[in-house]
Amino acid sequence: MSVARNIGVKGVEPPSETCNDAKCPWHGHVKVRGAILTGVVKSAKMQRTVVVRHDYLYYDPKYKRYERRHKHIHAHLPPCIKVREGDVVVIGETRPLAKSVSFVVLGVVKKGG
Repeated sequence: MSVARNIGVKGVEPPSETCNDAKCPWHGHVKVRGAILTGVVKSAKMQRTVVVRHDYLYYDPKYKRYERRHKHIHAHLPPCIKVREGDVVVIGETRPLAKSVSFVVLGVVKKGG
């Protein structure tokens, strides 16, 4: 049984379960560096990968106001973290894990319905 290591992100609790996934930031060898984002899980149909919708505001200088924008980000989902569609999750940037995956799920902020 391996103990969850400190990944250096404040406000995120380590999962209670353990796993033997090499791409898990808590129990594997992947380091979290760069952006820490929050978003809603839109799809959890891939194996160990989820699609997270990240909403943000963009300032348009021509009209001097903000507009809402969003991005869909692919994130690796370790087996020790249980996530369903609609959950609000925290994701962290890592090295590229696959062709379109450079983020990993760190934890669940709020369970969705």
